[in-house]
Amino acid sequence: MNDLLESDPTGPILIVGGYGTVGTALTRLVGTQWPLLLTGRNPDRGSHLAGGNVTLRWWDLSRPEPFEAKVRAVISTVNDPDDRVLRAAVTAGIPYVDVTRWTSRVTRAATLATLLRPTAPVLLSSGWMGGVINIVAAALAQDAGGSDQIDVAIRYDINDRAGVDSVDFMDRLGLDFEVRKGGKAAVVRPLSDTRWVDIAGHRTKVARLDTPEQFTLPLTLGAGSVATRIGFSSNTSTTALLAARAVGLFRWGSGERWSPLRRSLLYSPGAGGTAHIRVDVKGPEGMRTAVISDPQGQAHLTALGGLLGLRTVLAEGARPGVSFPESAPDPASRLAELESHGVTILRS
Repeated sequence: MNDLLESDPTGPILIVGGYGTVGTALTRLVGTQWPLLLTGRNPDRGSHLAGGNVTLRWWDLSRPEPFEAKVRAVISTVNDPDDRVLRAAVTAGIPYVDVTRWTSRVTRAATLATLLRPTAPVLLSSGWMGGVINIVAAALAQDAGGSDQIDVAIRYDINDRAGVDSVDFMDRLGLDFEVRKGGKAAVVRPLSDTRWVDIAGHRTKVARLDTPEQFTLPLTLGAGSVATRIGFSSNTSTTALLAARAVGLFRWGSGERWSPLRRSLLYSPGAGGTAHIRVDVKGPEGMRTAVISDPQGQAHLTALGGLLGLRTVLAEGARPGVSFPESAPDPASRLAELESHGVTILRS
């Protein structure tokens, strides 16, 4: 690709996918602080966001036409399967944040960015909810004197607003994945190892899910075991998903033909819901727990992760190179910023 981005410290923040579900939430958070350039395949859909310090342009990542712009930072809120956005930003020495990749694409992005020898920060913040889970886990580990074991339990509100990209992980449910268990590599089957967990007062059945923080937290925090599980606000939805896994839908039905059926099990976005997540960290000084609740839903919480990511890569003295959200200094202060935006974080 011949995309040409140029670094301009006085230019706008480029949000790729800036008028999608997460992009819109991020635009509303970031637009009060920096000028913005939003891109996507159908800019007319974002016309309601244009004006003032927000402009829109066409950039279809699936089309060969090159894109050119002068920007101060780039944040991607859409899947970038060919790494066009990442490559253009890193090559130009522009601070970069990504909040949308699944695990295998995070590992590829980290490798590619490292090979390109970045001269600006590259933050791969695709842990659940834009890296918010990573930051909370880091704060708890700091308080617990380390992180021998980290367990994440997600209560997915089926009434919540959700973009199509947010359920791309449905297409990964037929693939086993590797985690760290007891300090050793272990292969896990998706939607296995079920358990009941209290999440914000809701008894929720949760099962294993492949997410990037299970890859990064052992590397960054030295966690011996990391497990992320997901359940739904509707027990019927959870039962249906587990039944689909039991009959092998995600293996024999992995092609395009069965894509509508797979996605119908989860992708039915409503008018809005509350995002609830529980994080448990066991360290040398005992167990620490945080329950995160965002009444504005998962898109807002993911956008907040993106906002924190932008602050990280644009901070004075930010170091060039690849990093993950849990590596940012002073994670406790970031929890306070999340709370300033209406997120409740109950720690015990």
